[in-house]
Amino acid sequence: MRFGSAALATERVERKLAAILAADVAGYSRLMGADEEGTLARLKALRRELADPKIKEHRGRIVKTTGDGLLIEFASVVDAVRCAAEVQREMAERNADVASDRRIEFRMGINVGDIMKDGLDIYGEGVNVAARLEALAEPGGICVSRVVRDQVRDKLAFSFADMGEQQVKNITRPIRVHRILLAERPDPSEPTTAVAPKPPLALPDKPSIAVLPFQNMSGDPEQDYFADGMVEEIITALSKMRWFFSSPAIAVSLTRAAPSM
Repeated sequence: MRFGSAALATERVERKLAAILAADVAGYSRLMGADEEGTLARLKALRRELADPKIKEHRGRIVKTTGDGLLIEFASVVDAVRCAAEVQREMAERNADVASDRRIEFRMGINVGDIMKDGLDIYGEGVNVAARLEALAEPGGICVSRVVRDQVRDKLAFSFADMGEQQVKNITRPIRVHRILLAERPDPSEPTTAVAPKPPLALPDKPSIAVLPFQNMSGDPEQDYFADGMVEEIITALSKMRWFFSSPAIAVSLTRAAPSM
């Protein structure tokens, strides 16, 4: 029994809480089918010039790579989200002048959860949820779980779009999914200058009257000038009556521009 207890102690699974980022290339099979060598070369360049340096900068660890994907572990969820956002923004800038059918675009999913560590590899539902979130993301986008949103929304300058609860493969419970809106929102710590609203226009203390265009009922187009002339005469006469509030110049201009009824 002593031997058995010792064996169980040495075989105990190492668990820890971590932020997991799963990423893959949208439309990878199509890109490879169109230009296998060129796509592979561009993907390697992106890893070397952008993704790997950003992961290192934000203290992430690449757990594993596939042909078109990455699984990355972060000790901090803030670092994970910041890293993902910076990569996606720079990718968008790089793709600005690239034809849409040749763009390499990442989809990313981020989750925080309990994981099991086996050597350099990691397992568990925390990892699986990150992979499912990545599958829900649009090309160039980032989807996160609710716990990620709750952890970073007051720490980073991002807004989130609630995608509701999603039922995904091999996960028992629905996942509450949020999409990161990469446009930055104002930093709440920064002072803002309030703009005083314009005061409402004062109501006149006199009655007012409006004169609408007259309709030519004769059927003779040549009589239109007569109807217009009558309107102008009435407006001119009303403008001389001081007990009415009026603006004759504006009224005449609007009347002339208005179509006949």
